[in-house]
Amino acid sequence: MHTRTWHTLRSSCQRPGGRRRTATAAATAVAVCAMTLGALAPPAASSARPDAVQRHLDALVRSDGLPAALASVRDGKGRTRTYTAGVGDLATGAKVPQDGQVRVGSTTKTFTAVVVLQLVAEGKVGLDTDVDTYLPGLVRGEGIDGRGITVRELLQHTSGIPDYEEEVGDALLERRYLEPRDLLDIALRKKAGFAPGKGWAYSNTNYVLAGLIVQKVTGRPLAEEIDRRVVRAAGLRHTYFPAAGDTTLRERHPRGYHRESAGAPWHDVTGIDPSASWAAGQMISTGSDLNRFFTALLAGDLLEDAQLAEMRATVPLGDTGAGYGLGIMSRPLSCGGLYWGHGGDIPGYETRGGVTDDGRAAASVTVTAVPADVAATRRVESAVDTALCAAKRA
Repeated sequence: MHTRTWHTLRSSCQRPGGRRRTATAAATAVAVCAMTLGALAPPAASSARPDAVQRHLDALVRSDGLPAALASVRDGKGRTRTYTAGVGDLATGAKVPQDGQVRVGSTTKTFTAVVVLQLVAEGKVGLDTDVDTYLPGLVRGEGIDGRGITVRELLQHTSGIPDYEEEVGDALLERRYLEPRDLLDIALRKKAGFAPGKGWAYSNTNYVLAGLIVQKVTGRPLAEEIDRRVVRAAGLRHTYFPAAGDTTLRERHPRGYHRESAGAPWHDVTGIDPSASWAAGQMISTGSDLNRFFTALLAGDLLEDAQLAEMRATVPLGDTGAGYGLGIMSRPLSCGGLYWGHGGDIPGYETRGGVTDDGRAAASVTVTAVPADVAATRRVESAVDTALCAAKRA
């Protein structure tokens, strides 16, 4: 099942400008960042054969066996097309809601990074100040010392601090609540991956620490700071940071699923407790809201020019052509140029997307289960590539 609709965004969006299951292995994380090129075609009239984006979503359901896929694509004229494929609820057979809410996993990292960079602009945080200045004595472990790790290295995953993710997968599925300090304790039982600034490895722990710094400096909960400084400032109407213990999605949404192995039964994990992701991956949003967010961010609506430039200064991710900045990634497009965004995985959902460097096009694609292999994730990314290239030409 699939549907497509058009609507026009407000003019403010027309200005130019997870959890990751493989996060603990740098080489695999680099592989997930790679782009697989998709077929390129402009949106077709509804009476014609499905356009390239719809074909990608249909294939994710039909060939990769994912329960559902949904996408939101904004073109250079400010028009948004939404797509769906598959089934929104396997138990009832309900359709996938247009532009439904989903858990966006590690896309949360960009929101957290924006708050940190706003505090940098206010003179309350220093990018090259050590973590111990804000969280004295907290970051200690084998080869790990917060006195030698900077805020910049947290945001860019160059700190060498190990990830906690592999140890908390069951906690997510069992709906267990975990405090940020619990997550940090789990991570610090491991030894450092490398000396600070001497490598790159994706680690959710970096963003737990960034969130703790926000709370220490502002004296307010991270969720409130993200809502005040980012969600409301960008005019996002369907995006929020769930409160402690909240396992629901507030608005219409497709169910999220997980299975232990290929061919095993799907289990509905929509109602997980996302606290094990916190500042690294707890938020809920929609495709159109994510498009609005990344468009506003790259247009300079959320950060001062100096801080946006710092955010966009990337380290290369192997030979993929992708780069990681401060809570944001750049990826090459098959049609030329690049786009900026951040994907996210959390049990039940995987989201990929972003906005083109010129701000003309934005796209978000979500599937309702974390793909079982890197190749399937690349096909999700290929759908984003196809959508952005078509939208740029519109």
